[in-house]
Amino acid sequence: MKGLNVVGYIAAVLLLLPGAAIAAETVKLSLDQSLKLARESNYALKAAKARVDQAEARYVQSRKALLPKVTLSETFIATDDPASVFTYKLRQGSIAAADFNPAVLNNPDDISNFNLGVEVMQPIFNRDAAFGRSAASLSKISQEHMLRRSEETIALEVKKVYYGLVLARKNLDAVKSSIRAMQLHDSEAAKAYSKGLITKSDKLSTAVRIAELTEQKMMTEDEIRSAKDGLRFLLRLDSDMDIVPLDGLETDNIVIPADEPLMSESRADLKALEAYADAAGYQYDMAKAKRLPRLNAFFQKNWNDDDFPGFEQNSWTLGVAMEWTVFDGYSNIGKAKEARAGEMEARYSYEEAKDKGLYEIRKAYRLLRTAKSRIRVAEQSLKEAKVSLDFIGERYRSGLAMTFELLGREQAYTYARMRLNQAKYDLIIAKSELDYYTGG
Repeated sequence: MKGLNVVGYIAAVLLLLPGAAIAAETVKLSLDQSLKLARESNYALKAAKARVDQAEARYVQSRKALLPKVTLSETFIATDDPASVFTYKLRQGSIAAADFNPAVLNNPDDISNFNLGVEVMQPIFNRDAAFGRSAASLSKISQEHMLRRSEETIALEVKKVYYGLVLARKNLDAVKSSIRAMQLHDSEAAKAYSKGLITKSDKLSTAVRIAELTEQKMMTEDEIRSAKDGLRFLLRLDSDMDIVPLDGLETDNIVIPADEPLMSESRADLKALEAYADAAGYQYDMAKAKRLPRLNAFFQKNWNDDDFPGFEQNSWTLGVAMEWTVFDGYSNIGKAKEARAGEMEARYSYEEAKDKGLYEIRKAYRLLRTAKSRIRVAEQSLKEAKVSLDFIGERYRSGLAMTFELLGREQAYTYARMRLNQAKYDLIIAKSELDYYTGG
């Protein structure tokens, strides 16, 4: 099944199942398929993409600093107010000599007016808005970097859970194999006891070991269930979907750098923090620029008529307006101080992230080298434990070895298998973490 489209496969399975009783189905996933499914379905990544869209929308809004604002309006008024009647007649171009009669001026007939208007506002100089546009642009860039870092973070989490499932399954195989072997030894011990060749204590010791292994098997099965739950959560799979990993704990292709690697200057979270700090700097500049005058041009075109929509008479107005807030009760001063503090916080967070990254790289590199050495030790230990177990097993079956010797060798062999599995898992995860922290 490796190579199939995972999403399509899962959808086909769900469509074929009867709605009344959906049985648990099995999906076989490679690591690459799991990572692809996480990129497409994970809620955290969808939320990160939504934050990018929000930042993009705010950047689009900032275009108002450059582009004109056009307003179209239609207004209807009916009135007998003397001043309004005279004004609307003037706008409609319907003033006559009789309208200047004092009696008509003081007690006019009511009038209806339809006003169709178009207004254009064009920014000329709004320094604070220009800084705001720069801040919005950098905020968008910051969110794009954070999306990339979120993808890397989710990928690391998927690897940990995926290989955790592989590790638990391999440990379960080791425990099951030991249980089968001990059951055979227990059967042989029962025969030897019936013949009076061993004591009751020796006979019971194999049963005790089987009980220990059975408990370990139960705990390992819980680890498998927890790992599957974690994968289902990260990949947004149905809670009844069973998962079988296709990849194993292969470590031959993992290359350890000769020297501790350096942190990449393009590490996504650092680039995001850098852009965010720069955006905060523009927020501070914007707050200061609010003390400067604002200059805008405007143009108005109006049509007035006593019938809808009002195209009879028209007029236009063109002008430039300057607005300067000389004092606003310390509002802008407070906002400038707040923005400056926000910029400093962002700068400190950036430096902290760099220092923490160096610490995490050193830690991951040490774990990587140690895990590689542990694998060599564990492989040698496993070989020796297998030889020792086979030797004692033959002696035990021949009646030349005691039960406690057999149990000790079996326990050492099982432990060696699980140690090797753990060392391989640790090597894989340490390499993944090293790549994550270096930004490679």
